[in-house]
Amino acid sequence: MKPRLELHIPEPACRPGDSVDFSAIRIPPAGGLARPAVDAPASELRDYAYSLIRVLDDEHRAVGDWNPRLTPDRLRSGLRHMLLTRVYDERMVRQQRIGKTSFYIKSTGEEAVAVAQSYALAPDDMLFPSYRQQGLLIARDWSLVDMMCQIFSNTKDRIKGRQLPVMYSVPEVGFFSVSGNLGTQFPQAVGWAMASAYSGDHRIAAGWVGDGTTAEADFHYALTFAAVYRAPVILNVVNNQWAISTFQGMAGGEQTTFAARAVGYGLPAIRVDGNDFLAVYAATQWAAERARHNHGATVIELYTYRAAPHSTSDDPSAYRPENEWKLWPLGDPIERLKQHLIRLGEWSEDQHAALGKELEDQVKQALREAESHGTLSTPPDSPETMFEDVFKQMPPHLQRQLEEFRSLERED
Repeated sequence: MKPRLELHIPEPACRPGDSVDFSAIRIPPAGGLARPAVDAPASELRDYAYSLIRVLDDEHRAVGDWNPRLTPDRLRSGLRHMLLTRVYDERMVRQQRIGKTSFYIKSTGEEAVAVAQSYALAPDDMLFPSYRQQGLLIARDWSLVDMMCQIFSNTKDRIKGRQLPVMYSVPEVGFFSVSGNLGTQFPQAVGWAMASAYSGDHRIAAGWVGDGTTAEADFHYALTFAAVYRAPVILNVVNNQWAISTFQGMAGGEQTTFAARAVGYGLPAIRVDGNDFLAVYAATQWAAERARHNHGATVIELYTYRAAPHSTSDDPSAYRPENEWKLWPLGDPIERLKQHLIRLGEWSEDQHAALGKELEDQVKQALREAESHGTLSTPPDSPETMFEDVFKQMPPHLQRQLEEFRSLERED
């Protein structure tokens, strides 16, 4: 008798009502991996696609070759920007709940990804983010008021309400317009990096996608071009365990690591503890140096956990245990960096509490200014703006429609 075929349907280790189970996760000790030369061939780096770069150990000490040896001032600055990102997120979710904006996405638990990577990149490098990297802008000290105005779609919204909230666009600091069609960031980042190299420029690019997006065609197109042309780009896969309500196994995470997908393309791939500020900084710094010296692209898998709902439209209690994020074995990135600074004698609980209050006040002040320009509940702009910024030269049929609209307004 021929065997009966069975289809494998991946399932997470636990569902709502189950006990949280992270026993399958293997966390290697901090400091266990050597830091290779930036010109090491990809064939010698295969093990880095399956292990995990960690700098902070369980006692909050920085250990091993990957320790970037940042100054206390730099560490305090990183802590400040991560905490500001979290405070900003919390405040903006409240605005959505009371109807002042339609939508918001928090980055809770993932703050080290954006902030540490921003620190490791040059100020003029080009960023192609997904929608959970607001920390890139905050780490570059971009105006919170400007960010809030985009969320509110008010009179000071630089995008004039033409993007979903949280899909920022800030060319002044190399922050490419966020796309809701996930995956587009990677081919765009690779193409931009190719153009930079072709023109003899010095700037590199970095792109971010989630674990679920690695199952999309754009991911694979990007890796092909990055490998063939040795594009000076860093391709970051933020494995936060969940693609909305679908766990990372549905994108292939059960079979191997997401970093390992780069191996077949001949690209170096490294996995890093995404909740370890120092490890994220060090891995990004290594990949950036590699790109700047014309050794090509690097794929980085940032192993982290999405603590918050996917968005304000999501209820994670429908698909995972309610307290799962609290038991994530790699902890909270803000708490870990705080404890490291305390261990160094460069921080205290009192200082941390004072910083939290200071940042709350900073965000509240920015919010008052942003709200003065309007919110979703107080539409600010004339519908006439729908005719703007679509074509470089407005075609005749739109000119006629604009004149018709203006004549109707005058009659009113």
